[in-house]
Amino acid sequence: MRETPTPPGRLDIQEDVAGILRIRIVNPARYNAMSLSMWETLGDSLVQASRRRDLRLIVLQGEGDRAFVSGADISEFRAQRNDPSQTERYDRAVARAQNALTTSPVPTLASIQGVCMGGGMGLALACDLRYCNAAARFRMPAARLGLGYSRDGIKRMCDILGASRVADLFLTARTVDGAEAARIGMVHEVFPNADFPALVQARIQAVAQNAPLTLRAARLAMRHVLGGAGAPDAQQVDDAVQACFRSQDYQEGQIAFREKRAPAFMAR
Repeated sequence: MRETPTPPGRLDIQEDVAGILRIRIVNPARYNAMSLSMWETLGDSLVQASRRRDLRLIVLQGEGDRAFVSGADISEFRAQRNDPSQTERYDRAVARAQNALTTSPVPTLASIQGVCMGGGMGLALACDLRYCNAAARFRMPAARLGLGYSRDGIKRMCDILGASRVADLFLTARTVDGAEAARIGMVHEVFPNADFPALVQARIQAVAQNAPLTLRAARLAMRHVLGGAGAPDAQQVDDAVQACFRSQDYQEGQIAFREKRAPAFMAR
């Protein structure tokens, strides 16, 4: 009996005691390119994570230091993206994963080393926070592949970078290094290659130690301000803000401030 070949790549998902969920994209032979099965698994995993109240942060990263995500796995396109029904399934999987990041009540962070292109840029920009190393390289190569890009993806890029920057990236398909990515707002900070693991871990710990209800309320408010399909309404934001003031964490924050110690927030 002939064995069915398994799609290349996988997701390695691990959770630590601090409530940090790490999703590592593993396909190093192809610079962590995303296959259809990886997109679908990522969407499922993020939807499940969004239902959990105990998580503090979701971290997205690539395997190794050569690449975050180089985009969609082009080697699959003939078999998985070659007719309208296949294209629809593929695009739906990509959109679901990226939208799950954008709408997740749990804060999200992209830890970017090396290559970050195409769908990898889409994933990174769907995260709340983005940090890269100096060796990172960003590119939107859709115009070199003849691909169309979704309205949601374009809107997200315009919201973050501005339409002028997006026009530059799409129309030229040029490569942007880590320093320029930080300058134009693609990432929040760029760190030296050797220091990247320690410095990005410091940012991860800082987010995970902050008050979860406050972070969730702030994310709702930002999504409300940006608008778009599925954006929370004003009442949802106001309810989340008031929940912060009624919480035990609000009391803990005041006590810790008076006692000059680090607060121990419990998300309640």
